[in-house]
Amino acid sequence: MHTAILRTAVATAFLSLAFGAAAFGAGTATAAVPVADVDHGRVGLRLDHGETTSVASGPIPALVTMVVPLNKIGAGLHEDTAIVRDEQGGVHASLRDVVLEAADHPDGTVTVYLDAPGARNGRVLDIYQNWN
Repeated sequence: MHTAILRTAVATAFLSLAFGAAAFGAGTATAAVPVADVDHGRVGLRLDHGETTSVASGPIPALVTMVVPLNKIGAGLHEDTAIVRDEQGGVHASLRDVVLEAADHPDGTVTVYLDAPGARNGRVLDIYQNWN
C-alpha cells in the first residue's frame, strides 16, 4: 500500500515538473495557467497553443508514459477529433497523438490534470483537448 502511494507521489511530482518545464521552455510571454478541479480531486495546467506545440514536439509524452501506463491516463477528446474510441470508451492513441492533434489546430490547446490517488477511477492523469 505504501509503495502505491509513494509511486503516485513520485509520478505526480514528475508530471508537474515535466509539464511545467515544457510550458516554461515554450518561449512565450505567458505561462501555463494552474487550474484546480476540487470537486473531482485534481489539479493541473492549462497550456496555451505554443506550450501545447512544445509538449507535442518534445520528449514529455514519451517520458510521462514511461512513468504512467496508458490505462491510467484519461483523454477528453474534442468533438471534432479524428481519434477513435472503442465500444467501451477507450482511446487507442498515444499521449503524443492526443496532444499533437490539439497542437495541429491554430488555436489548439490542452489542459492536463493530475488526479488525486483513488479519484477518477484510479487514473493518474487526465488530458483534455481544446480548439475552436
